[in-house]
Amino acid sequence: MSSTSIPPDQDPRRPASGPDGRPGALRRAATAVRDGLRTAWTALSESSAPAEPLLARSARPWVRRLPLIIAACFVVVLIPVTVQVLTHDYGVDGGVAGALGVAQTVPLLLAVFRPLPAWWIVIVADILGGVATLAADPGRPAPWTPMIVVGYVVLCCALSLRESRRTLLGIWLVTVVAGVVLGMFRGEGSQDTGVLLTVLSGVVLLLGALLRERGDARRRLMEQETISESERAQRTLLEERARIARELHDVVAHHMSVITVQADSAPYRLTGLPAAARAEFGSIAASARESLTEMRRLLAVLRSEGVDGERAPQPGLDRLPHLIEATVRAGIPVDFSRPELAILQELAEVTPAVDLSAYRIVQEALSNVMRHAPGAPTHITLTLDPDHLLILVVNGPSTEPPGLLEGSGTGHGLVGMRERVRLVGGTVDVGPLPDGGFRVAARLPLIPKDSGTA
Repeated sequence: MSSTSIPPDQDPRRPASGPDGRPGALRRAATAVRDGLRTAWTALSESSAPAEPLLARSARPWVRRLPLIIAACFVVVLIPVTVQVLTHDYGVDGGVAGALGVAQTVPLLLAVFRPLPAWWIVIVADILGGVATLAADPGRPAPWTPMIVVGYVVLCCALSLRESRRTLLGIWLVTVVAGVVLGMFRGEGSQDTGVLLTVLSGVVLLLGALLRERGDARRRLMEQETISESERAQRTLLEERARIARELHDVVAHHMSVITVQADSAPYRLTGLPAAARAEFGSIAASARESLTEMRRLLAVLRSEGVDGERAPQPGLDRLPHLIEATVRAGIPVDFSRPELAILQELAEVTPAVDLSAYRIVQEALSNVMRHAPGAPTHITLTLDPDHLLILVVNGPSTEPPGLLEGSGTGHGLVGMRERVRLVGGTVDVGPLPDGGFRVAARLPLIPKDSGTA
């Protein structure tokens, strides 16, 4: 079966066009106009604003009620003025004037909630009002009366605060077209108000849109700052927890190493062990070594890139005098009182975690004094109750202007204190004092000697 090709210019399915392709160009132009009209109708018929009153998000109640009060005042003033002017100056029938006055002004109340539907009512009423005034004396303003201009500008304010740029542009173009068409039929001696309404509505719509977009941008910026601050606080908390975990690694690793050594050496230190006991000690040692390996892997995950592990032993309560001495040399007068270490060791056992946490809490408190209250007299008190170690750091108001001194703290200030106290099951209370100073009070649990030996 043979097939013949049909030249493109003779294909019956192809629309006929002249040599310059003019019918195709007209069709594309018609399609573009149709799409533009459809887009314009969508913009004017579907509001992009949420169905809520103007200024509904304000925190002050009187601000939320202000738009409705303003609209009600304009309605109360414009209705009687519109009726009187239309009847006396333009010769409009009283009933028609009353209906036009209500239709042109009452929708201002609706504009507080739904400005776009209110505009449709107002623009139709204004056009009818303009038609009704065409037969008036030539010396009167036309096609828009002064009341129409005032009410329409107020409506444009509400529209500019709620609708998109595309919708506002469509509204202004409709206003221009309505003014031009009605102006063609006005008397030659009448005052042309079409240009006035065109300029005023355009300026109000533009300024209102700019103010609204500026407010939206500022609100989005504040929301982003709030999110960033929350993320920053969360990141600080996670970093401090990782720091504490790295510090406690040495403490736990020491105990696991002791278990490993004891389990490995038990068959040599204890004679007469059966084979099952030797195997059990070997299993304990292997489990301890495996736990140490897993802990080192965990520490590698927690350590940030570029941060080397600390090689010095972790400090404790016995290092507090050295910390106090370094702080005094930095210009902070410190008064330090504590129970003797021998008494502390006699009454209770300080776990390594509590020992390290107590030192870090005092260190961070002194760092905060150096950063925020340089030169302020500081009092550090360590006391004991039957079950807790109590730490109190109180500083007075600063005697020098705050400087750029960062101190020797290793954590993130109050966040680090709270995390360390939470880790060991204690409590902490921090806050400013009435005289301008600051107080840090922490209570860390101890292990009484009686419970340790029972």
